[in-house]
Amino acid sequence: MTIRYKQRLFLYFVVIFTVFAGGVFFFEQSRERHYKTVALEERLDACAAIVDAALQRHNDVEAEPAASLLALLPATVRLTILDLQGRVLFDNAVTEPARMENHARRPEIVAARETGKGRDIRISASNNREYLYYAKQYSRYYIRVALPYDIQLRRSLKADRLFLYYLAALFAVVLFIMNIVAGRFGKSIKQLRDFTLSIERPAGSGLRPPPFPPDELGEIGAKIAENYRTLEESRKVIVLEREKLLQHVHSSEEGICFFSATHAVEFYNGLFIQYLNTITDTAGVDPAGILTDPAFAPVNAFLQRREPQDTYFETQIDRQGKIFTVRINVFDDAGFEISINDVTTPEKTRRLKQEMTGNITHELRTPVTGIRGCLETILEHPLSPEKRDYFIRRAYHQVLALSELIRDMSLITKMEGAPQSFRLEAVGVRALLDDLKNDLEIPLREKQIDLTCSVADGVVVKGNRNLLYAVFRNLTDNVIRYAGTHVTVNVQMYREDKDFYYFSYADNGPGIPDEQHLNRLFERFYRISEGRTRDTGGSGLGLSIVKNAVAFHKGTIVAKNKAGGGLEFLFTLQKKGN
Repeated sequence: MTIRYKQRLFLYFVVIFTVFAGGVFFFEQSRERHYKTVALEERLDACAAIVDAALQRHNDVEAEPAASLLALLPATVRLTILDLQGRVLFDNAVTEPARMENHARRPEIVAARETGKGRDIRISASNNREYLYYAKQYSRYYIRVALPYDIQLRRSLKADRLFLYYLAALFAVVLFIMNIVAGRFGKSIKQLRDFTLSIERPAGSGLRPPPFPPDELGEIGAKIAENYRTLEESRKVIVLEREKLLQHVHSSEEGICFFSATHAVEFYNGLFIQYLNTITDTAGVDPAGILTDPAFAPVNAFLQRREPQDTYFETQIDRQGKIFTVRINVFDDAGFEISINDVTTPEKTRRLKQEMTGNITHELRTPVTGIRGCLETILEHPLSPEKRDYFIRRAYHQVLALSELIRDMSLITKMEGAPQSFRLEAVGVRALLDDLKNDLEIPLREKQIDLTCSVADGVVVKGNRNLLYAVFRNLTDNVIRYAGTHVTVNVQMYREDKDFYYFSYADNGPGIPDEQHLNRLFERFYRISEGRTRDTGGSGLGLSIVKNAVAFHKGTIVAKNKAGGGLEFLFTLQKKGN
């Protein structure tokens, strides 16, 4: 059970005053008892003096009649006369004093021998009664007088109880006053406590403090309430600024991660994970991997050997055909920020403008030239029906290639120029991948390609189904055309946050031997080797369509060679669509 502050304060007062009053009481009682004991000793000393005066008139102690000595004393007094060797010469309580044992070692006799007088309370060995003995030494003998230590004597030595009654009454009055004082203090503390506890509740925002009493505690409570209002306003401003900062970090075009002084991850954005997975050899979701991965050795070396004055570090990493700038900013509390920025400068816009006309002309020239050659052969040369059918089929295939090229160009143009024309709907990625496997079952089986999908049924993207299908279809077509046989393809959703799904599309084929090509894979009509697309079919726009479709869904995509061989595409798709 919790003791309230008022009760605790009152208890403190009670303990302090009880100790004080108890000390006063016991001191007064001991002093009064001492005074009464001294007064009793003075009476006994007077009795001893009277006996001594009577004995001085006779040279022989034993010659003094017992009756004459006892007549000088109160009836309750026991008189004993001893010589200096402790032998009993006279004792009115014993008929034959000469037969009594030597009293030289009695406490009162020992004290009288050393200081002139002594006192002791004990039971007599001669008659088994308890006495208060008082002994005094004279020149020729000891005179010992004793009183029975009975109830009457005990009462006479006890202190008066009037002071105790007075002290008890005073104690009750003081406790009453203490209770009032503790109540006033407790009220102020309780108001302050209730106000402090109400701040911690969810409804504490906008709380009005109670009217504190006009005393020192009230001033403290009012000051705390004022400081609370100031802190509450500051907290709201900080929360608002923090939300702005988080929105900025999420929408930033560079990957950012904040670490504490102990190298614990505090916050990061999705682009940081995307860049981290591009640079490292394994796809993962732990941003702390940047502190241990060999690819970031300069970063780790700086953090381990950093001096207090070193607050900034920058390095570049060339990986997967891209150049990344990695920066470290160290804060005052020894925490730090690591930012990764893709600073590769391919000048895509300029290159596209310069090469677009040439690329289109070059790509159209092949099918058009083939169609023209076939038709001229048919028209100008007499051919057998078999030869005629052969050239017609060749012209037909060239027309199909030309139609595919025009279709893909039209799709890219539509995505860039009129994205609003695409209808949006909730698309289940798992179901879409199942449809893809069914559509490509024959070519996959012919090339002995194993396509596995590690995507849960609940992964749903709000977007255009045809474009999402085109992403996975073009990536799979590339595997079928260029990866060879006996290849394994794994599609997985390896991470998600509140805005994006993170996908990996990886195969264990030959990959891209020269990593300089990786950065240009998504360019229109770009070929790793001349004639590759024509040999295997395709318009040369598949990966460009993939990139534009991913961008349509507010995502990003990168390509990288896997450590164990093969090509991997890492891309994101926004959950809510555009």
